[in-house]
Amino acid sequence: MKNTTLTSPKGFLAAGLSCGIKKSGNKDIGIISCPTGAKAAAVFTTNKVVSAAVTICKNHSKSASVEAVVVNSGNANTCTGTAGLKNAEIMCKIAAQLLDTKPNQVFVASTGIIGHQLPMQNVSTGIILAAAQLANSQKAGENFAHAIMTTDTKCKQAFKTVRIANAEIKIAGTTKGAGMIGPNMATTLCFITTDANITKTLLQKALSEAVGQSLNKLTVDGHQSTNDTAIILASGLAGNKIINKADSHSKKFAAALFNLCTDLAKQMALDAEGATRMFTVEISTAANKAEATKAARAVADYDLVKCAIHGGDPNWGRIICAVGSCGVKINPNKLSCSIGGITVFKNGQPVKFDPKKVSRIISSKEHTIAVSLGAGKHSDFCYGCDLSKDYVTINADYHT
Repeated sequence: MKNTTLTSPKGFLAAGLSCGIKKSGNKDIGIISCPTGAKAAAVFTTNKVVSAAVTICKNHSKSASVEAVVVNSGNANTCTGTAGLKNAEIMCKIAAQLLDTKPNQVFVASTGIIGHQLPMQNVSTGIILAAAQLANSQKAGENFAHAIMTTDTKCKQAFKTVRIANAEIKIAGTTKGAGMIGPNMATTLCFITTDANITKTLLQKALSEAVGQSLNKLTVDGHQSTNDTAIILASGLAGNKIINKADSHSKKFAAALFNLCTDLAKQMALDAEGATRMFTVEISTAANKAEATKAARAVADYDLVKCAIHGGDPNWGRIICAVGSCGVKINPNKLSCSIGGITVFKNGQPVKFDPKKVSRIISSKEHTIAVSLGAGKHSDFCYGCDLSKDYVTINADYHT
């Protein structure tokens, strides 16, 4: 079987196992290792309250080379004060000692319940055991992907290749997140490896742009996590001439990274808490880009729209209501809407359409809602998912 996990790009090892953070016994500690060292780039939550892991990781992201990422799930290590910061640092120190590197060359990430101290004896033992199991196999990559999950029902993984200057470059990624997804210049937890030889500056630019147009376009419930982190590590072992300037090579790499992140974002939407389907909201003819973005997110976050989609109800009135109430400029006489390519509202007037056909479109795995505001020339989009009873059940029972 072809390896399409984080360990597929040259230079990477991974491991994942259970150390007892989760009462369920599911995997909850993972490590990615690049023994030769990797250039790293990252984006983080802009929530004013952040995990201790985010604070430490931001500092370590300044390092010229990174050799490992250690991740725990089941505990967010957020709102845990100085003890939480110390524990995040200890995680890096233990990994660094085991992997013969420096603590500031280790990234750390956490996800789970807020307000609880990490069970450090379990975590320390877990890191030691995970380090001993590091391997470059498909199974090792899958174990890591399972170790970062919380309310996810399945692993989200993606793999792309791109040929640059006669060298095949591999890019692999995994992400977790099913709720608390409404990020702003961040994402959930996302880890990407590549063997591209690229400068740290261009790697950061490519990641920021890719996340901004993919994972940052997804809203499940409009709520931004305290732990959002996306990290990419580049080992530089693919054999390509270094990508060190904005040219066709950097554009090809950036395009492949964007496609990978889009793949992961759609997997997240389809595995969102209680979700059964996803949709894309496309806004056109907005007064400016910011208003196009605002309108798209307003529709994707509108509970009545999400409930209608769950029920396969072609209730376009809720879409129009969401746009009209979000504070953007619209021309009521030019306002139009289509669902799955079928016009349901045009130039401020309802039009005849086959509701059964539109209901079938809405009930499919994925569809597109397009709204023209008639106020300008700008556009944007957003991904969303339906809202079911299961979302309420999952979040009502999450802590208990």
